[in-house]
Amino acid sequence: MKAVSLYPDFAVLMVDDEASYLRSLSILLERKAEINNIVRCEDSRQAMTLMQQHNVGLVLLDLTMPFVSGKELLSQIAEQYPQVPVIIISGLNQVESAVECLQQGAFDYFVKTSEEGRLVEGVKRAIRMQQMQQENIALGQRMLTNALEHPEVFEPIVSRSQSMRAIFQYLETIANSNQPLLINGESGTGKELLARAAHEVSGRSGPLVTVNVAGLDDNVFADTLFGHQRGAFTGADSNRAGLIEQASGGTLFLDEIGDLSQASQVKLLRLLQEGEYYPLGSDRPKRINARVIVATHQDLAQQQQQGTFRKDLYYRLCIHQVEIPPLRQRKEDIAPLLNHFIQQAADELGKPAPSYPPELPVLLSTYNFPGNIREFRAMVFDAVSRHRSHLLSMNSFQQLLDENPTVDSAQELTAVTFNPEQPLPTLAEIDQLLVNEALSRADNNQSLAARLLGISQPALSKRLKKHKAE
Repeated sequence: MKAVSLYPDFAVLMVDDEASYLRSLSILLERKAEINNIVRCEDSRQAMTLMQQHNVGLVLLDLTMPFVSGKELLSQIAEQYPQVPVIIISGLNQVESAVECLQQGAFDYFVKTSEEGRLVEGVKRAIRMQQMQQENIALGQRMLTNALEHPEVFEPIVSRSQSMRAIFQYLETIANSNQPLLINGESGTGKELLARAAHEVSGRSGPLVTVNVAGLDDNVFADTLFGHQRGAFTGADSNRAGLIEQASGGTLFLDEIGDLSQASQVKLLRLLQEGEYYPLGSDRPKRINARVIVATHQDLAQQQQQGTFRKDLYYRLCIHQVEIPPLRQRKEDIAPLLNHFIQQAADELGKPAPSYPPELPVLLSTYNFPGNIREFRAMVFDAVSRHRSHLLSMNSFQQLLDENPTVDSAQELTAVTFNPEQPLPTLAEIDQLLVNEALSRADNNQSLAARLLGISQPALSKRLKKHKAE
């Protein structure tokens, strides 16, 4: 028998002397928000004991109860568990009572006869706030220890970069969150690989279901995600489950979310807000039981300012987000990636893995890799397929780099500024600064340094002798 997963990770303690109300509220929260990690308390004298026995992260508290009143309990909880928010749910619609409770530290105040929707949204808001606080604490602890709880999950992502390790730690911190995750990054940085790691570290029992939404029109998008019933449209000869249903208990990964049409954005927003959807041809809603991860190489913040991406959807998606740095910003990953891709290529081609000249990683570090890791992998596979000796030739790499010169140098040059209050450096001084910087970037390899400067090695050697003489 499959175990029922509990949401949220912490318990929600409900304290009310009316057993029937506790039962009906439990059903409401589970039906409308899938909140099922609930501890019910009919005797207010037992509330503080239950706080000790369970990992309580939220309290829903009635005011008028025998034995210990709600106000007394609120005061005790605020004193002993100040990190736990308390929502007052009272049968009294009194402004003075509400203000007094809020002054005592209550998170919110609702009247039992009020609209149920407002109460559910208030509880969901309190849970999200508590989850964010717990995630921040856990993230801080991980940053201090620099440890990963599940390093094996991230092994497929070859990296020595501290920026990538920080992303891994963040993914572990938010692993149990049901809120969407937005992955930003240039093309070729490995967004799908990171989405898979986020799914695996979550420990969800269901599958990871992936779909690239770029180019999907509104009808295809709705049918792909929501599915359809027989007769929904011409050719719908049988019921078909959508990807949301296929991802039940797991993760739904939507790639290239920045290319989604406005009409499809509305459907996705409603799915995330309401937690339910309608298969095409059906008037009965279904609830989503999957975590949603989205990815894009586009700047969604800029798109929403331009009006091509909905602001409400953008803010719904960016609750949790990571930015994968491009390869040019983590040059320390070039050497391990080179080894990894050489071995991978050799295995696929059925040949021994060749060694390579020690200056090859230095050469590669002078290139900006506009296609990122995907481009790097293709470059290594091409070189391994061409090599005929035990040592991998640098010629194929040099040829590719020459065919795709770095274009950022001119852009960087325009950003160079001089202090108007200071005299300009001489051409000789600038020449020496450039040569020193090139040698530093090339790890003192004169051939590579000459390439960076756009001159021949003899010309560089001549400059070095001149500088030494001066």
